[in-house]
Amino acid sequence: MSKPVHVIGGGLAGSEAAWQIARAGAPVVLHEMRPVKMTPAHTGEGLAELVCSNSFRSDDWENNAVGLLHEEMRRAGSLIMRAGDAHKVPAGGALAVDRVGFSDAVQAALEAEPLVTIEREEVAGLPPADWDNVVIATGPLTSPALATAVGTLTGEDSLAFFDAIAPIVHKDSIDLSKAWFQSRYDKGDGADYINCPMDEAQYRAFVAALLEGGKTEFKDWEKDTPYFEACLPIEVMAERGEETLRFGPMKPVGLTNPHTGRRAYAVVQLRQDNALGTLYNMVGFQTKLKHGEQTRIFRTIPGLENAEFARLGGLHRNTFINSPKLLDAQLRLKQMPRLRFAGQMTGVEGYVESAAIGLLAGRFAAAERRGEVLSAPPRTTALGALIAHITGGADAKTFQPMNINYGLLPELPPPPGVKGKDRGRAKKQLMSRRAIADVDAWLGRAAEAAAE
Repeated sequence: MSKPVHVIGGGLAGSEAAWQIARAGAPVVLHEMRPVKMTPAHTGEGLAELVCSNSFRSDDWENNAVGLLHEEMRRAGSLIMRAGDAHKVPAGGALAVDRVGFSDAVQAALEAEPLVTIEREEVAGLPPADWDNVVIATGPLTSPALATAVGTLTGEDSLAFFDAIAPIVHKDSIDLSKAWFQSRYDKGDGADYINCPMDEAQYRAFVAALLEGGKTEFKDWEKDTPYFEACLPIEVMAERGEETLRFGPMKPVGLTNPHTGRRAYAVVQLRQDNALGTLYNMVGFQTKLKHGEQTRIFRTIPGLENAEFARLGGLHRNTFINSPKLLDAQLRLKQMPRLRFAGQMTGVEGYVESAAIGLLAGRFAAAERRGEVLSAPPRTTALGALIAHITGGADAKTFQPMNINYGLLPELPPPPGVKGKDRGRAKKQLMSRRAIADVDAWLGRAAEAAAE
């Protein structure tokens, strides 16, 4: 146990992996290349920096698969969930966090942990041969040297897709004589979002402007890279049909404009982005529009005519490996088992999913350091379903990034006598309760094994 486990990458997955390893009693060296070498998307040097949204999505563990994953991770002692809960900001039924406070909390916890050593350096290429237990959690923005080395080792071309970033607006520049505070169907505190309404003419003019606006051009090597469907740029959604946005991020349902007493034709929502409540991000407004075009077009939205942007949207290329083909059930690279992979690089999508795979990789690595093999959580749990999908459940020929969803868990029939729309909800609740019972049992067995 005196020889350290090495974790490469200080994002959500790497930070969680390092935390789990240390809490299991093994020393760990966490290697983060920032600020020695920056990435195209990060803005600072803090561990677990949130590059895109500040939302961890739904926190409802009984009715939503990502909420279930939240709860399982809390029970497993997740640092990411602890920091998220401590720095949450209003977001209806979702868990959204103050991104600076969240990152600071993760870094402070790791810096205070005696078994964790943080090294600010790039690991250029494959880790040294004497690193016998390594977790690679470098995420979608892996340094070119390491990505090339992994590609050469595996003989696989890196798969890739584009992720887009939404703009952030200064709250005091939003005109609340036109916009108003309300959550859809008054969820959460009932007033967790700022809503900017559009009538039909304004909406159609806005869609036309999106389609005509100047976009960022792709480099030749990027032109065949697809988008991730769950994070499409706003203008790409608009290209799919004039009504697409109105049935997507700009849907007006569950909202009533107090200035008119009526429901708007379409609504742009903004969600609190920091604890002070001074910054709001434009929900679902990921974009590849040029910066000047973003300012011009988004200021046509009622209530945002004088908007001041703390950050404009952007586009970055993500990479991930073909995990069903390359990784074993312990997240180890089949060609070189001393290397484990974790986080978004394994082909999971989303902050929480990435941290969840980091949590499992950390626990597997710590058990291996003890000379043991820790079994994966049951597939009836969100944690178990996620790792099962990426290490064999998915088809390697068509593998694409995946968020956690109930479709990855074994089904249960709804209770007898439940009909209509209630059937789906009842089935999800049964699956969630089964998952919590099963993850508790797994964690109990894991704790007993560690104590032996």
